[in-house]
Amino acid sequence: MSDPHERRPAFEPATRLLRPTGYDPTMPRPAAVMAAVLLLALRIFSGTVVLIAAAFAPEAVADIDTLTDDERSAAVVVVVVTAVIVLAVDTVLLRLIWTGRNWARVVVMSVTTLSICAAFAGWWDQGQEITIDVGLVPLGLDVLILLALSSRDAAAYARRREKR
Repeated sequence: MSDPHERRPAFEPATRLLRPTGYDPTMPRPAAVMAAVLLLALRIFSGTVVLIAAAFAPEAVADIDTLTDDERSAAVVVVVVTAVIVLAVDTVLLRLIWTGRNWARVVVMSVTTLSICAAFAGWWDQGQEITIDVGLVPLGLDVLILLALSSRDAAAYARRREKR
């Protein structure tokens, strides 16, 4: 067994990272996966709260004063339907990550990476403020989800059924 104080290299080749972790279908669910699922559930819950707020008070979520009544109604319906679909997909992905599907883990990591990059681009290019009430909570959840799902334990759990 290796020394527990041995440090991993800062850079590892992709061929080493993509090697199967070993066939162990009885591997217990690691804490990183449980934390990621909890954080995803929090993200779904916060999205649901925003969705409810948008459905009952759309003016509190977005500037819609310049729209006509018909445009406002159509915009609310489009946003609510889109958000429900996104939340449903997030819920399915949460369940698949819980059961150890690697592709679901990769999809969620990719989406959270794009979300983090979009928040950075909005801050950098458009001067959007990232404050606690606007953007910081979802951004923080995305960073924590990405960290949890990219851990070695989460990868090993998701790839535990792969044979060499």
